[in-house]
Amino acid sequence: MIRRLALLCMAALLTACATPATHAPASTSSAAPGAPAADTPAVYSLDIQVDDSALRDLLQEHLDLARYRANQAALSRVELARLAAAAPAQAEALLETEGHFNAKAEVSRDPQDDTRLRLTVMPGPLTRVDQLKLSFTEGLADDNATAQALRRSLQDAWPLPAGAAFTQSAWAAGKSDLLVRARTGGFPLARWADTAARVDPETHTAELELVLASGPQARLGVLRIEGLQRQDRSAVERLAGFSPGDAYTEQKLAEFQERLAKTQLFDAVRVQLLPETPDADGTTPIQVSLTESPLQQATVAVGYHSNTGQSLSVEHLHRRPFDLPLRARTKLQYSRDLRGGELELSSHPQPDLHRNIGALQFEEDRTGDTRVQNLGLRVGRLYESPRDERLSYLELLRARETAGAEVSTHLAVSANQQWIRRRLDSTLLPTDGHQALALVGLGHAQGGGAQGAFGRVQFKLGVYQPLGGWYTSARAEVAQVVAHDRVGMPEKLLFLAGGDESVRGYAYRSLGVERNGITVGGRVLGTGSLEIARPFSLRMPSLWGALFVDAGNAASRWADYRPVVGYGAGLRWRSPVGPLRVDMARAQETGKWRLHFSVGISL
Repeated sequence: MIRRLALLCMAALLTACATPATHAPASTSSAAPGAPAADTPAVYSLDIQVDDSALRDLLQEHLDLARYRANQAALSRVELARLAAAAPAQAEALLETEGHFNAKAEVSRDPQDDTRLRLTVMPGPLTRVDQLKLSFTEGLADDNATAQALRRSLQDAWPLPAGAAFTQSAWAAGKSDLLVRARTGGFPLARWADTAARVDPETHTAELELVLASGPQARLGVLRIEGLQRQDRSAVERLAGFSPGDAYTEQKLAEFQERLAKTQLFDAVRVQLLPETPDADGTTPIQVSLTESPLQQATVAVGYHSNTGQSLSVEHLHRRPFDLPLRARTKLQYSRDLRGGELELSSHPQPDLHRNIGALQFEEDRTGDTRVQNLGLRVGRLYESPRDERLSYLELLRARETAGAEVSTHLAVSANQQWIRRRLDSTLLPTDGHQALALVGLGHAQGGGAQGAFGRVQFKLGVYQPLGGWYTSARAEVAQVVAHDRVGMPEKLLFLAGGDESVRGYAYRSLGVERNGITVGGRVLGTGSLEIARPFSLRMPSLWGALFVDAGNAASRWADYRPVVGYGAGLRWRSPVGPLRVDMARAQETGKWRLHFSVGISL
C-alpha cells in the first residue's frame, strides 16, 4: 500500500514538472502579434564605443560579436544573446593584451530594436613597465669583448624598457627577437631559462624578469661538403672567408653561401652550422650541401628592346672547359642596331676571393648616327661580395667608325679601376637604400692623325626611398674624358645620352655633339632623373603607376653643356626577375612622345 502511494506521488510530480514545457510553445505562439520567434535569424548592427581608434580596430577584428557582424551573418536571437553576453568578458581580455588590465565593457540594446547593439568600453589606465631585470648566464656572462658587446646590443634592442607601455605583442616579439639575435650573434644554442611578467592591476605596473641561457660561444670548425661531382673541393673551401677556430656569426655563413651561389657552379647551395655535434677540439662543424649545375648550358633569347630593336641572342656556358678550373662564356647577339660576339674566360674564385678574367669582344653599334665597329681585349681581376664589387682591368680597344662618307680608325689602351657599392633592401626589387658606381681610367689613344694620353672618370648613383605610401627613386650620372682636343678618342670611350636609362623622351644615344649634321659622342656627360611611384591598389601590390622627369645631355666640354628635359608617366610590374617598366615620355625640346620599356635595374 505504501509503495503504491509513493508511485502515485512521483507520477503527480513528474506531470507537474512537464506541464510548463508542454505548454511553452503555445505561450510563445500567443505572444504579441508580429513578435519574431526565438529561432528566427536576424541581421544585427554593432556600435563599438571606445576613444582609442587602435583599440576599436582590435575589437572589430577579434571580437566574435564584431566578426559575425562584419560577415553580415544572420543569427538566431538565442545565438545573438549568447554572443552579446560573452562580449564584455572577451573585450576585456582583448584589451589586456594591449596593457589595459582594468578595462570595463558592457553591451546594451536599443529599446526600440533589440538587433541594434552597442558595446561601450572603458579601457582604464595603461599598464607600464616599472622594473626590468634582464640577465645572462653561461657563455654570454663571460667578460670577453665579444660577450660584452653582444650583451649591450641585446639590452639596447629590448623593446620594453622601464616606463614603456606593456603589451602582450611587444612582450612576445621582444623575447623572440632577442633569442634570434643571440643565436645569430655567436651563440646558436641560446634559450630562455626563465621569463616572467608580473602585472599589478592596482598600480598599473608590470615587473619583467628574463634570464637568457646562451650556451657556449660557437667556434667555426671544418667544412663537411657533400654533393661535389665534377668541381674541386678547393673551389668551395677557398670561398669560406674564415678559418677554423674563428668566432661564429650567422652573417659569415650567409656571406659564404652567397659567394658559392654567385660562382654559377651550383644550382642549389645550403650552408648551416651543426651545433649539436661539436668536434673534439670544441669547434662546430659546418655542413655545406651542394647541387652542381650542369657542366654545359645554352640559352636562346628572342626579344625586343626600345633602345636597339628586335634581337636574337645565343649564349653558351661551360663550367669546366678541358677539365680546367675555369668558366667559359660565349655569346652571340644580333639585333636591329647592335650586333656582336664575346668570349669570356674566368677562373674559379681564388683564395683571396678574386677571379681572374679575360675577354675578347667584337661589336657593331648602329644606334647613333655613327656606325662603329669595336674590337676589344680585356684582362683583369674581379672581387665580388654581397654588397661590393671591385674590378681592375687592362683594355685594348680598336675602333673603326663610319660617319657619313668619313671613315676613321682609332686605337686606345688603358688601365681601369671600377668600384660598385650596393646598400639596398633588395637587389632585384629595391625600395630603400642606394647603389653607386665609380670608374677611373688612364690610357693612351691614337686616331685622327694624333695621339696622346687621356683620363676617363665616371660616377653613377641610384637612391631609393619610401615616402608614406609612395616610393621615390633618383639617379644621376656624371662622366668626363680628359685629353687634348687634338687626340682622337674611340667613340666607345666617349658619351652619348638618351634612352631608357638616361633621358627618356629621346631616342637611345641620340643626345651628343652635333658635327656636320651627325650626332657623335661628347667628352662630358651629365644626366639625372627623379621618379615617384606607388601601387595601384592593395589587391595588386606588384602593379605600380609612376611619374618621372629626366634631364641631361652630352657635350664636348662643360662650357657647351646644355641639358634637355623629358617627362612622362609609366607602369611598373615588379616581376620575379626585376621591375618591368613601360613609360610614355615627352621630349620637351621636340614636343614628341616616345615609348620606352626595359627590365631590371642598372648602374
